[in-house]
Amino acid sequence: MIKILTPLVSVNWLNQNLTAENMVILDATIPKVTGGDVEKEKKQIPNTIFFDLKNVFLNKEGNYPNTIPSEAHFQEEVQKIGINQNSTIVVYDDIGLYSSARVWWLFKTFGFENVAVLNGGLPAWKKEDYLVEAPIKNEIKRGDFEAKFDPSKYIHFHEVHINLTSNKFCLADARSNDRFHAKVKEPREEVRGGHIPNSISLPYSELQKDGFMKTKEELKEIFTKINPNNKNYIFSCGTGITACILALGLEITENKNYAVYDGSWTEWGSIINLPVEK
Repeated sequence: MIKILTPLVSVNWLNQNLTAENMVILDATIPKVTGGDVEKEKKQIPNTIFFDLKNVFLNKEGNYPNTIPSEAHFQEEVQKIGINQNSTIVVYDDIGLYSSARVWWLFKTFGFENVAVLNGGLPAWKKEDYLVEAPIKNEIKRGDFEAKFDPSKYIHFHEVHINLTSNKFCLADARSNDRFHAKVKEPREEVRGGHIPNSISLPYSELQKDGFMKTKEELKEIFTKINPNNKNYIFSCGTGITACILALGLEITENKNYAVYDGSWTEWGSIINLPVEK
């Protein structure tokens, strides 16, 4: 088994280890809302398994989009796609580095450490002219993956609300500055514009350059600037997807002192009695 020691791996590394024993490659791409943007002839890295964030790996009864599934549900569905305790997981998406970070965070939150995100995703893989294939359905043998929920990586809105007065955490919001300051409407009609009081705007795009994560040194500088007192972090966004990019960025700096607010702005902005700033 290959042991992954960093949150990110390069396309060159993956190409060299593509056929390694117990290697599992996951496509975490979120289908685009507008059909015109859908790739007509989808290609994937060889032997990829689709990891369905929108329909499978979430709380289907949840009040808000994309919220974390139960430990039992996650374990069951991960076993179904053939993942084992000794698997080595690399996750990517078609955009570059977007929803793949959410899958990385889910595995970390359910106690699995041997997982990394492919830096640059499928675009970087294609740029190197590495082998791609049309999606195929292979017969999958059920895995023996065991989920062990780590509550330290997850935070509830009650704890975020307490932080309004305690100011114990550095709360960073991964949405765009325009959404943070309510200069544009939220994608969901029922959600107010603005941001959680005392939170800091840190658009996930600021952690990236040309579809790749910035260097460890650059990321350290970004996080130090917003959090000079080195508090533990809470990461938020719209629905819990891009908050995980902030979590990934922080772990690249070797800091694991964070939790993701899973309901994120969709939850906070929907609860009328919670305070909002613009």
